[in-house]
Amino acid sequence: MYERMLNRTAEPCFDEMAVYCGTAELFFRVLNRQLSDEYETQLRIRFPYGKKYGWGVKHERKKKHICDIFAEKDAVNLMIHLSNSQIESVYADLSAYGREACDQKYPCGDGGWLHYRIVSEEGLTDALKLVAARL
Repeated sequence: MYERMLNRTAEPCFDEMAVYCGTAELFFRVLNRQLSDEYETQLRIRFPYGKKYGWGVKHERKKKHICDIFAEKDAVNLMIHLSNSQIESVYADLSAYGREACDQKYPCGDGGWLHYRIVSEEGLTDALKLVAARL
């Protein structure tokens, strides 16, 4: 469940990644479109961080890394680094799952890396709030 696209030798196009997300295809498309349209990020498909992460879409704005969005089977995984103050700014508005993801962040500097799995509308709403806090 939630397998990622791990074949490093076969670079997928954006649509292939979206279709791979299955029941979460719409969430993948909406999240990527929101980032590129509303926040004017540039996106690039890449295979970062080693063989366990798989293919993802990197978003950056003015050379600043914003987040990575990984295609998973029937899910989307948002990987984003937020400072503690950025997390605090949205924490109360997140779902219980969103707050749990913040509580379980991988510590790094003043804040940490969040791995947020999106499988519902509520998850998409949380993900958009997390991205907004980053920008």
